[in-house]
Amino acid sequence: MCEAETGFVLQELPIKYCRTRYNRGPLPAIEFDLKWFDDTFTDPVYRLRILKMFPKEFEKGYRLWKEGKLIQDPGDYSGRAWYLLDQGSVCKFDFGLENGDMPLFAAAIPELCDLDAAQDLDRRKQMQKLLKILVQKLPRDKNGDLIFDVDEARDIHNNAVQMLKNAIGVDVLTTFADIQSIDVSDDNTSASTDDLERVERSVYNAFGVPNSIFNSEGNIALSNSILNDEAYIRTMVLQFGTFWDRLVRTRTKRRGGKKYNFRLFMLETTQYNYQQLSKLYKEQTQIGFSKCLPQIALGHS
Repeated sequence: MCEAETGFVLQELPIKYCRTRYNRGPLPAIEFDLKWFDDTFTDPVYRLRILKMFPKEFEKGYRLWKEGKLIQDPGDYSGRAWYLLDQGSVCKFDFGLENGDMPLFAAAIPELCDLDAAQDLDRRKQMQKLLKILVQKLPRDKNGDLIFDVDEARDIHNNAVQMLKNAIGVDVLTTFADIQSIDVSDDNTSASTDDLERVERSVYNAFGVPNSIFNSEGNIALSNSILNDEAYIRTMVLQFGTFWDRLVRTRTKRRGGKKYNFRLFMLETTQYNYQQLSKLYKEQTQIGFSKCLPQIALGHS
């Protein structure tokens, strides 16, 4: 976070060269691998110019690393130059997942691959249902001998092919043998199941959301799922609120604000609960709470 003339600017750091292992209060302690400058910029002169574009602490840490004075974690054998950044000038937003910084819904990638394969298979099945095979079985005499010879059978087959050459999805089979169709599908189940629908359902299960969230059928479980999603995103909202509150208080203190103290809060309103929260805020005004909250919850200034 860099301070500019009109405010603050967020400067994104390369994720592969950042890590956070613990918090100090509600804020994460972020370490940066100073080897990023050497790995990315090979020209020493240009590298120094890039260093000056970053906050002063990066140049200070880079100098300590090159002089061999950078304090390293004794238990860290990664061989990287981790430098602890000033906690007041950095920020990190995540969902607070137990598996660290793994991308959201990454566990559903294998299920998406299965869905892609299932959709391709379903498409082939649908195409196969449109195909028709015209079977003409040549007769035999009572002794089982062929009535037509091979040349005559070929002519009969070619005549049928010529007649149906403009038909779409129709093939001709001419044979002397008996034809039998064998279905390998499971006949034990009385109700037919949609295989593609089952694969799609497994994808939503991997995401952790019901498929009715996009195609609602009035299920009560959908309402509970929305509440779970709101609780899931609440961690991110609290982090945004903490970040902006810290920014506001820092800004007002630097301007010599002694008479007024400013705090910033983010209301936990969504498209689904803003009406309910507005009514709740209205009821709380009777016992002395802010009269602005009902209007803010409704989106009014």
